[in-house]
Amino acid sequence: MLSQKNSLLSIALITTLGVGITSCGGSAPTAQVKVDGSSTVFPISEAMAEEFQKANPEIQVTVGVSGTGGGFKKFCAGETDISNGSRPIKESEIELCKNGGIEYIELPIAFDGLSVVVNKDNNFASCLKTSELKKIWEPAAQGKINNWNQVRPGFPNQKLGLYGPGTDSGTYDYFTGKTVGKDKGSRGDYTASEDDNLIVQGVSTDKGGLGFFGYAYYEENKDKLKLLQIDGGSGCVAPSTATIADGSYKPLSRPEFIYVKKEAATRPEVKAFVDYQLAAANAKLISEVGYVPMPEDIMVLVRKRFSDGKVGTVFYNAPKGSKVKQLLEK
Repeated sequence: MLSQKNSLLSIALITTLGVGITSCGGSAPTAQVKVDGSSTVFPISEAMAEEFQKANPEIQVTVGVSGTGGGFKKFCAGETDISNGSRPIKESEIELCKNGGIEYIELPIAFDGLSVVVNKDNNFASCLKTSELKKIWEPAAQGKINNWNQVRPGFPNQKLGLYGPGTDSGTYDYFTGKTVGKDKGSRGDYTASEDDNLIVQGVSTDKGGLGFFGYAYYEENKDKLKLLQIDGGSGCVAPSTATIADGSYKPLSRPEFIYVKKEAATRPEVKAFVDYQLAAANAKLISEVGYVPMPEDIMVLVRKRFSDGKVGTVFYNAPKGSKVKQLLEK
């Protein structure tokens, strides 16, 4: 399997040249599945596509990275079969798909926890409150909260360098929604990139750096970064496979999604690839790339949702505190 570091090469090829992940042997592909969207979900799709194509060399799966928002733009325009999302579809995207005549099947496939990281040499910050994250990232902080001692008395008078996903990212939407209180409601004077590896590079080379991205990217780069615990009101908790799975890492744990175009799901190659991603036997691939598989009782409901062709969303605008299983059982 490709490592997360080698994913950089895959991302570059896929996003700039449109090259798909192809099998290493056998006959040339005669059918194609087009996937795009979240950079956070990309490692899962990449791993699934690689293994799927070994067994199905007649099918080519291309996986692009446009961010969750960018992926939905392509998906709702009919350009892709599957859209990866690190957050649920939004109202504007629901309307965009409606205008494009695109019906979709919403499928949660894994759990992830957003990781807040600082430079490896940071010896003063170990846990931040969500109120402090708001203080750092809210729009009113722009040009005003520039040093660590402005975040908390006792922190040094050291320049604060901020790094995060761009505004097309579902990770950005989710983080700002949970910390600032409004999607896309952050300060604008930070270094933004849709490539999480560039965020890693920024924080790791900036002694006052702070950034955020999915847990899998921290796991791949933990030798370069320091992971912070987050206090969402119940004490300091660090993200881990255990705390993400049991929901104790709050409020930055979240499900990851794929959205399948209903019309495309009738094509054998698309159905086969989605079934492969949802199969219990392949949950190990999710773990191998640093994410937390959904419990089997939830995956039973996810598979049924796909096999029944249930269109629409139950996750958009879900009541606060809703559980994945409860929403799927509706």
